[in-house]
Amino acid sequence: MPLLLQVQDLHVAYTSRAGTKHPALEGVSFDARAGEILGVLGESGSGKSTLASAPLRLLPGNAEIQKGAVLFEGQDLLRAEPRVLEGIRGARIALIFQEPWLALHPTIRIGEQISDVLAAHESGGRQALRQKTLQLLAEVFPSDVARISDSYAHQLSGGQQQRVLIAQAIACGPSLIVADEPTASLDPTTQRDILQLFQTLREKLNLSVILITHNPALLSGLADRVLVLYAGKVAEVGPTDRVLRFPQHPYTRRLMESMPAGLDESAKARKSRLPVIPGEAPNLGTLVKGCRFESRCTDRMDRCTQRDPAPVVVGDAHAVSCFKYED
Repeated sequence: MPLLLQVQDLHVAYTSRAGTKHPALEGVSFDARAGEILGVLGESGSGKSTLASAPLRLLPGNAEIQKGAVLFEGQDLLRAEPRVLEGIRGARIALIFQEPWLALHPTIRIGEQISDVLAAHESGGRQALRQKTLQLLAEVFPSDVARISDSYAHQLSGGQQQRVLIAQAIACGPSLIVADEPTASLDPTTQRDILQLFQTLREKLNLSVILITHNPALLSGLADRVLVLYAGKVAEVGPTDRVLRFPQHPYTRRLMESMPAGLDESAKARKSRLPVIPGEAPNLGTLVKGCRFESRCTDRMDRCTQRDPAPVVVGDAHAVSCFKYED
């Protein structure tokens, strides 16, 4: 698959009220390919939401992109003029936020909110916008399209609100959707429905999706590849089946071991105590040199405290940042 997005050596830091810089992403590099679903996996504080917002330069005011490049269809978004970037946001790359009730306006009907997205990027009369809005809602809702369009956000369930955000995201026919924890607040059944919707839209519209989550189970059977973030750095990246079933990085392995057993597992397995990753994630404001997982890693070696490990290819399109695999 051809490359659609290339993130190269991205560094992002936040400045505290005291003036201290706290790195959120350091040296992050990856690519997203046309028509694929790339999963981004990591625990809270790993830099996932920063990674979602940085390419479109939608970071908060205390954030600074210190270094790197984000190439989209050959253009560096980090150096694009504001007018050019405005034409890409929503139209070519769409961002879906984690909390739909915060992203949707409480006093504007759903149909009007989608029409506003369309009107910002294309011309057309009121009736044409209304018709296209209903068509978009029909792409993401199995029924009750007219009722949904005339509703306010508070009249919809969490799953319905998330579907509205997806309708907004696909409104202008983007090539890429970045979804930041889109199912985090939904029940398991609704989560499955939303993930299936992403799969359907990917196939129907030839969309690329970057799906950000803290839950590995959501990526199995859905994502083509998985990128694992830890403390602002890429720990592992590769085909989903290999990364989730045969994790090579000690952090990825411990993360998978801490997942609860599924319903198809034995009753004994479901009742067994889950292992936990010892210690805590590092304070990004007081980092020391060396591997960021070193203090929590049972495989640590002397060199782990001396410098950061470089990515090492361990299989077909599978790379791990760990000294265990260096020559």
